[in-house]
Amino acid sequence: MEMDRLCDTSKQWSSDKNQKLCPGFRMGRFLEPCLLLLLFEKKSHGYELLDRLVEFGFTEKVLDPGALYRTLRKMEESGVVISQWHTEGAGPAKRLYTLTPRGESSLGEWADHINTQITRLHNFLKRYQGAFPKSHQEENNSAST
Repeated sequence: MEMDRLCDTSKQWSSDKNQKLCPGFRMGRFLEPCLLLLLFEKKSHGYELLDRLVEFGFTEKVLDPGALYRTLRKMEESGVVISQWHTEGAGPAKRLYTLTPRGESSLGEWADHINTQITRLHNFLKRYQGAFPKSHQEENNSAST
Protein backbone atom coordinates (compact mmCIF):
# COMPACT_ATOMS: atom_id res chain seq x y z
CA MET A 1 0.00 0.00 0.00
CA GLU A 2 1.50 3.31 -1.10
CA MET A 3 1.04 5.85 1.69
CA ASP A 4 3.26 8.79 0.90
CA ARG A 5 0.97 11.24 -0.90
CA LEU A 6 -1.01 13.96 0.82
CA CYS A 7 -4.14 13.47 -1.26
CA ASP A 8 -5.13 10.41 -3.24
CA THR A 9 -5.63 12.11 -6.61
CA SER A 10 -6.76 8.87 -8.24
CA LYS A 11 -10.06 9.30 -6.37
CA GLN A 12 -10.14 13.08 -6.63
CA TRP A 13 -12.30 13.24 -9.74
CA SER A 14 -14.80 10.54 -8.81
CA SER A 15 -18.39 10.93 -9.99
CA ASP A 16 -19.55 10.23 -6.42
CA LYS A 17 -20.66 13.67 -5.20
CA ASN A 18 -20.46 12.59 -1.53
CA GLN A 19 -16.85 11.42 -1.69
CA LYS A 20 -14.28 13.77 -0.19
CA LEU A 21 -12.00 15.29 -2.80
CA CYS A 22 -8.98 15.08 -0.49
CA PRO A 23 -9.32 12.13 1.88
CA GLY A 24 -6.42 13.31 4.02
CA PHE A 25 -2.81 12.81 4.92
CA ARG A 26 -1.29 9.43 4.24
CA MET A 27 0.87 8.34 7.15
CA GLY A 28 3.32 5.93 5.50
CA ARG A 29 6.25 8.31 4.97
CA PHE A 30 5.80 9.67 8.49
CA LEU A 31 6.45 6.22 9.93
CA GLU A 32 10.22 6.27 9.48
CA PRO A 33 10.94 9.51 11.37
CA CYS A 34 8.60 8.42 14.16
CA LEU A 35 10.44 5.11 14.49
CA LEU A 36 13.80 6.90 14.48
CA LEU A 37 12.65 9.19 17.29
CA LEU A 38 11.17 6.35 19.35
CA LEU A 39 14.40 4.35 18.97
CA PHE A 40 16.45 7.42 19.87
CA GLU A 41 14.48 7.55 23.11
CA LYS A 42 15.05 3.85 23.86
CA LYS A 43 15.79 0.46 22.32
CA SER A 44 12.54 -1.36 21.62
CA HIS A 45 10.86 -4.48 20.32
CA GLY A 46 8.51 -4.26 17.35
CA TYR A 47 5.26 -4.62 19.29
CA GLU A 48 6.39 -2.01 21.80
CA LEU A 49 7.06 0.35 18.89
CA LEU A 50 3.63 -0.44 17.48
CA ASP A 51 2.04 0.55 20.80
CA ARG A 52 4.08 3.75 21.07
CA LEU A 53 3.29 4.85 17.48
CA VAL A 54 -0.24 5.67 18.66
CA GLU A 55 1.28 8.87 20.11
CA PHE A 56 1.90 10.01 16.50
CA GLY A 57 -1.56 9.15 15.20
CA PHE A 58 -0.90 5.61 13.98
CA THR A 59 -3.77 3.28 14.72
CA GLU A 60 -4.60 -0.27 13.62
CA LYS A 61 -6.66 1.30 10.84
CA VAL A 62 -3.61 3.22 9.57
CA LEU A 63 -0.79 0.75 10.24
CA ASP A 64 -0.67 -3.00 10.31
CA PRO A 65 2.18 -4.86 12.05
CA GLY A 66 3.43 -6.22 8.72
CA ALA A 67 4.05 -2.69 7.42
CA LEU A 68 5.92 -1.84 10.62
CA TYR A 69 8.23 -4.84 10.31
CA ARG A 70 8.83 -4.24 6.58
CA THR A 71 9.80 -0.66 7.39
CA LEU A 72 12.11 -1.77 10.21
CA ARG A 73 13.74 -4.29 7.86
CA LYS A 74 14.33 -1.58 5.21
CA MET A 75 15.71 0.74 7.88
CA GLU A 76 18.08 -2.01 9.01
CA GLU A 77 19.21 -2.63 5.41
CA SER A 78 19.98 1.09 5.05
CA GLY A 79 22.00 1.08 8.27
CA VAL A 80 19.89 3.46 10.35
CA VAL A 81 18.89 0.75 12.85
CA ILE A 82 20.33 -2.56 13.95
CA SER A 83 18.56 -5.44 15.62
CA GLN A 84 19.56 -8.43 17.65
CA TRP A 85 17.61 -11.31 19.06
CA HIS A 86 16.54 -10.79 22.65
CA THR A 87 15.93 -14.11 24.39
CA GLU A 88 15.61 -13.03 28.02
CA GLY A 89 12.30 -13.40 29.80
CA ALA A 90 9.31 -15.55 29.08
CA GLY A 91 7.99 -16.19 25.61
CA PRO A 92 9.64 -16.44 22.24
CA ALA A 93 12.76 -14.55 21.22
CA LYS A 94 12.13 -11.02 19.96
CA ARG A 95 14.21 -8.61 17.93
CA LEU A 96 15.46 -5.61 19.88
CA TYR A 97 15.90 -2.58 17.62
CA THR A 98 18.57 0.05 18.28
CA LEU A 99 19.30 3.35 16.53
CA THR A 100 22.74 3.67 14.90
CA PRO A 101 24.81 6.87 14.53
CA ARG A 102 23.63 6.97 10.90
CA GLY A 103 20.07 6.74 12.25
CA GLU A 104 20.68 9.74 14.52
CA SER A 105 21.86 11.73 11.49
CA SER A 106 18.79 10.63 9.56
CA LEU A 107 16.57 11.70 12.45
CA GLY A 108 18.07 15.20 12.30
CA GLU A 109 17.49 15.36 8.55
CA TRP A 110 13.88 14.27 9.04
CA ALA A 111 13.38 16.96 11.69
CA ASP A 112 14.65 19.59 9.25
CA HIS A 113 12.37 18.24 6.51
CA ILE A 114 9.34 18.22 8.82
CA ASN A 115 10.06 21.81 9.87
CA THR A 116 10.09 22.80 6.20
CA GLN A 117 6.77 21.01 5.65
CA ILE A 118 5.24 22.71 8.69
CA THR A 119 6.25 26.09 7.26
CA ARG A 120 4.70 25.21 3.90
CA LEU A 121 1.49 24.02 5.53
CA HIS A 122 1.35 27.11 7.75
CA ASN A 123 1.80 29.36 4.70
CA PHE A 124 -0.97 27.49 2.86
CA LEU A 125 -3.38 27.82 5.78
CA LYS A 126 -2.55 31.50 6.29
CA ARG A 127 -3.27 32.20 2.63
CA TYR A 128 -6.42 30.06 2.66
CA GLN A 129 -7.72 31.81 5.77
CA GLY A 130 -7.03 35.18 4.17
CA ALA A 131 -8.84 34.22 0.97
CA PHE A 132 -12.08 32.94 2.50
CA PRO A 133 -14.41 34.44 5.07
CA LYS A 134 -14.52 32.60 8.39
CA SER A 135 -18.09 31.40 7.71
CA HIS A 136 -16.90 29.57 4.56
CA GLN A 137 -14.08 27.90 6.50
CA GLU A 138 -16.47 26.77 9.26
CA GLU A 139 -18.88 25.41 6.63
CA ASN A 140 -16.08 23.35 5.03
CA ASN A 141 -14.88 22.08 8.43
CA SER A 142 -18.38 20.95 9.45
CA ALA A 143 -18.91 19.24 6.06
CA SER A 144 -15.68 17.22 6.44
CA THR A 145 -16.52 15.79 9.88
